[in-house]
Amino acid sequence: MLKEPVVDHELCIGCGVCAEFCPEVFEIRDDKSWVIGSDKCDTCDCEEAIASCPVEAIEMLDK
Repeated sequence: MLKEPVVDHELCIGCGVCAEFCPEVFEIRDDKSWVIGSDKCDTCDCEEAIASCPVEAIEMLDK
């Protein structure tokens, strides 16, 4: 089953850690993280980006 990262904007503080790990997947806009390339997780370590989020605002959901 395919999975994609999803950001909970209620929790996100816009720290940018996810975008540092996966700039092709996450982008910081308006002080929040946005998923810009959910199909690009194979180019980086999305799991590490998710694990590094200090407020646990990102999770992988079934597509």
